Amino acid sequence: MPSLLSDANLRLDEALKHVQLSEDAILRLRSPKTSLSVSIPLRRDDGSLEIFQGYRVRYDDTRGPTKGGVRFHPNVSIDEVQSLAFWMTFKCAVLDLPYGGGKGGITVDPKNLSRLELERLSRGYIDAIADFIGPDRDILAPDVYTNAMIMSWMMDQYSIIQRQFSPAVVTGKPIAVGGSRGRDTATAMGAFLRSKP
Repeated sequence: MPSLLSDANLRLDEALKHVQLSEDAILRLRSPKTSLSVSIPLRRDDGSLEIFQGYRVRYDDTRGPTKGGVRFHPNVSIDEVQSLAFWMTFKCAVLDLPYGGGKGGITVDPKNLSRLELERLSRGYIDAIADFIGPDRDILAPDVYTNAMIMSWMMDQYSIIQRQFSPAVVTGKPIAVGGSRGRDTATAMGAFLRSKP
């Protein structure tokens, strides 16, 4: 079965029939710049320890810092995260945004975690990837099963590590900690406005 990233590359082949790019640029677009796989230890409320797999991919930063969501889902894999980061790269380029494509996630069913476990896992993810992200390197955002609360925990943990308030490391935070008005409905609103005749 072909990987999601190899399927994305087939679509790239189709797009390349309509534009001219150098061979070097094409070669760079076929693979992510960096892919990180981390193990995140989580102390459960009952005292047991469980290890979760996490990922962060910076696909291409030619246009600027990479940017993309973090999803918590049982089916998250490195292949999925790489292909989603690939698509974020092109999404930002098509909209002429000064960002590259990034994506991340943890292989977990968040419905099986308590609120405190979810917070510890979110902070543990940042502990594992803190050297890989930053406002000028890679900016996190909410995605499947992540929300403003999780983004605020991640921003807070990154700020603790950096020893300074660093709200620009994530988008989708609550307004009280530097979030933007309308961000929580931005994706749905964009789809709604696009579908209007």
